[in-house]
Amino acid sequence: MSLGSVDQWVVNAVEPPALARFWAFVLGGDVQDREDGWAVLQGASGLPRLSFQPTPEAKSAPNRLHLDVLVEDIAETTRAAVERGGLPVGDAVTDEQGSFQVLQDPEGNEFCLVKPVR
Repeated sequence: MSLGSVDQWVVNAVEPPALARFWAFVLGGDVQDREDGWAVLQGASGLPRLSFQPTPEAKSAPNRLHLDVLVEDIAETTRAAVERGGLPVGDAVTDEQGSFQVLQDPEGNEFCLVKPVR
């Protein structure tokens, strides 16, 4: 038995519309800006809504939760993300599970580009 299901993931952001557009580039989908300062990404890769809530504080600690984004080519996708404001954290790692590259979005939220072994 579960208590419920995921309705949306919410990310605090200093600039919600800009951050939503970065994630729309990464995941696809459409951004809707709301009058209350929120921005909402819908229709992204079969995910629940990804919403960006305005907050005046910049991110100050590592994420306790992050997204793994499945990609075909880590190096190529890393270059594309960097061109849009992403920042690589260290080098790509390959192990028996596959490969991954940690990045930060333009506001410093960590995420990974992943390519599992198949």
